[in-house]
Amino acid sequence: MSDLPNPDFSGLEGGEEQAAQDAVQEVVNWYNAQIITERRAPVPDEERLEGLKAGRQAALADQAQLATADSQEAERITAVYAARLRDLKGS
Repeated sequence: MSDLPNPDFSGLEGGEEQAAQDAVQEVVNWYNAQIITERRAPVPDEERLEGLKAGRQAALADQAQLATADSQEAERITAVYAARLRDLKGS
């Protein structure tokens, strides 16, 4: 029995970090879809396109910060991005 590897699960807590990552990625995906749609429009709205790109860039910056976020910060980011996605889909 002692020959079996002993996996290290110490980095796996409550999954807050993964939930935050998923929430931010959903918002990034929404922005990507909107950017593609706007670019394909017969006459793209450049102002809207710039706003979409800025929103996507902000989400990507938050996503990068998740690498150093603790579980409380990850929970906060999850809540913020879940609300943001609801707002974006409602607009």
